[in-house]
Amino acid sequence: MKIGILPLGRPTFDVPFAEEKLSAMLGALDASGHDIVGPRALLFDEESTRAAMADLTAADIDRLLILQVTFTDASMAVAAGAGFDQPMSIWAVPEPRLGGRLRLNAFCGLNLASHALGVNGRSFGWLYADPEGDIAAELAALLSGERQGGRLDAQPSQGRTAEGARVAQALRGQRIARIGDHPVGFDTCAYSASAVEALAGVAVDALALDDLFDAAKAVPQEAAAKVRVIAEADVTGLDDVDQAELDRSLKLKAGLDDIRARGGYDAFAIRCWPETFTQYGGAVCGPAAMLGEGKVPCACEADVYGALTQLVLLEAAQAPVFLTDLVDMDSEDNTGVVWHCGQAPISMRDAEADATATIHTNRKQPLLYEFPLKPGPVTFVRISQAFGEPKMVLAHGEMLRRPKSFTGTSGVVRFDRPADAVLKDIIASGLEHHMALAYGDHRATLRAVAAELGLPLLEI
Repeated sequence: MKIGILPLGRPTFDVPFAEEKLSAMLGALDASGHDIVGPRALLFDEESTRAAMADLTAADIDRLLILQVTFTDASMAVAAGAGFDQPMSIWAVPEPRLGGRLRLNAFCGLNLASHALGVNGRSFGWLYADPEGDIAAELAALLSGERQGGRLDAQPSQGRTAEGARVAQALRGQRIARIGDHPVGFDTCAYSASAVEALAGVAVDALALDDLFDAAKAVPQEAAAKVRVIAEADVTGLDDVDQAELDRSLKLKAGLDDIRARGGYDAFAIRCWPETFTQYGGAVCGPAAMLGEGKVPCACEADVYGALTQLVLLEAAQAPVFLTDLVDMDSEDNTGVVWHCGQAPISMRDAEADATATIHTNRKQPLLYEFPLKPGPVTFVRISQAFGEPKMVLAHGEMLRRPKSFTGTSGVVRFDRPADAVLKDIIASGLEHHMALAYGDHRATLRAVAAELGLPLLEI
């Protein structure tokens, strides 16, 4: 066959390492016996990607293969899916869990693409495998169409209980402040305010990023000093980061407190990047960790359904919650890694590990929290819009005591089912890239909440 490739990447990740992985991917493809056409260098932007797509159209390919070398948003995957009638596949590469920065984050790119393609009704095949391993058979299966994503749907929920009714009733009248629009290509964060209110009785107010920035800039220095005292009780190393950037970050926390008080908000969904770094000059991750510990959930990337999910889990667990990405699955170790830049509530810290102040790995500004998550049973939930149909997705596992996998806040989890099975279900379900996590087993309550809200249920 003639295989057309689109090697996707972003320059904010580890480009030399990505180029090494791309070289190994190309070597494996060249060894497959197929005719490989298309660019053999990373495509970093829409212009170069669309130019490459035009060349592949002229080349009359038999199959399109996206090489998900680093994280990217889903916009080009959706454009490619719409622009080609030929079968389509995505190959994403894992990276070692070495405790340093998340150098590629390619799995999250696959996750975003699978959700967006599912919403758009575009079938695709997929592979998550290291190109330097023994992958000839898996690659052959991918290129022959044997590794399709498929579609896994939820089933009607049942079993209403008093506790489920309590949680559903507690949600009614709560309010989410969405601050800024979700990033382009993050179909996972799309929402309808009227649909959220009809589902759960939760109102969503749309605020501008400047509302937050203006509130933060107006924070008196004494108020910022009080936030610093909170941070000093949580993490060490505040003196080791840029102090002007740290001050701006701390003022974001006070600014959010002010917005919350004025608007009566119970949760936030914030467009955290790039503008908090590029326009304002400080990270909102540490402030989100502090708010989360105070049982005021914050969702990154203006993910309103992520904020709604956190409110549901917060009511069910009566404990802090963490909106996290799944960034790796390892079938040999039978574990996954959950991670976010540095915003887990401090009560989730492993007591045997340090909690330190750090900077964002890509944007290089504070304040982020850094620590591994503590061991113990954990429940995952998402109020999902996969395939354009609302549902509740549930999972359960055991967080293991492991060294931190990546910078920021991360944990190694062993799901109740084999990692390979969970991974296949994540792709087949079209699940969003954010899930809410809380310690303990809250599935019985959440099943009852799904029944109360009339949400179909999918357990993975």
